Amino acid sequence: MKYRLFIWIMWPSFLVAGMAEGLLFSMVHPSELMFFGHHPDISDEGIYTIGFFIIWVFCSFSSALTAYILPGIDTESEKGSDRGLI
Repeated sequence: MKYRLFIWIMWPSFLVAGMAEGLLFSMVHPSELMFFGHHPDISDEGIYTIGFFIIWVFCSFSSALTAYILPGIDTESEKGSDRGLI
């Protein structure tokens, strides 16, 4: 069950992170980015990669929070209780 929960969290966040990165970098070119007044000495592909993983982490936190607050399946012995997936 834990592996299934992991996939339920990571797969949708991966898809949304890919779409969000496409949207972000279609409006902002990596050469225009400035961090603390300096342009990072990283290639454009490196900035795309780092940006994707940062967005993926934020999206996975969102998916994990959703999975955490989902109500569990009621069993015969625990009617009325609100158990999460985790």
